[in-house]
Amino acid sequence: MARFIALLVAGVSLAALAATSVHAADLIIDTPAEPGVVDVGGNWDGAYVGVFGGYGTGDFEINDSGFLFDFDGWLLGVAVGANFAVADGIVAGVVGDIAWSNIAIDPADFGGNEYNVDWVGSLRGRLGFDGGAFLPYLTAGLAVAGGESVDPPVSDTAVHVGWTAGAGVEFAVADNLSVDLLYRYSDYGTATYDLGPDFDIDFQTHQVSAGLNWRF
Repeated sequence: MARFIALLVAGVSLAALAATSVHAADLIIDTPAEPGVVDVGGNWDGAYVGVFGGYGTGDFEINDSGFLFDFDGWLLGVAVGANFAVADGIVAGVVGDIAWSNIAIDPADFGGNEYNVDWVGSLRGRLGFDGGAFLPYLTAGLAVAGGESVDPPVSDTAVHVGWTAGAGVEFAVADNLSVDLLYRYSDYGTATYDLGPDFDIDFQTHQVSAGLNWRF
């Protein structure tokens, strides 16, 4: 009898232990981690330097004659700028650039004369949307250019000052490297060239460019 009671007590103890273990297991609930705030910003803040190449086409007019002459050519330049996060998802910035240009008219289309745009530059503001890996933006500001007019054997150079506006988008391709695609319309205003008599020339261009920007 004593042996039977001992076995019974042992069995009850094992059953109680098993029930307790099952009950404890029922209390273990996999609680998902509390979601945090995910930062999808592209960290566009800071200064940068860049290089770019592009193509420009447009027309120029002499002495408000109403006759427009088409010209076109390539661009190759450098840029320096900085971006600032001014609100949630909004990035403002400023950029300056200068480019060599061979935008020119074919002398055969200009009575043997030449008109060349030797360089172009700008100082612009930018306002964009931080899309993480990409930054679409609008831009506008001051535009300057150096032109040369040639009426053989006489030639003269002048600096044009005007305005520019356009839109672009940057794509991040590495931590500190982005590709910058840009379209700009520029009105470079009127400048006077001394070719015997004086000639007033004004011109406008459409420019497209692709560049690389390094942020630091």
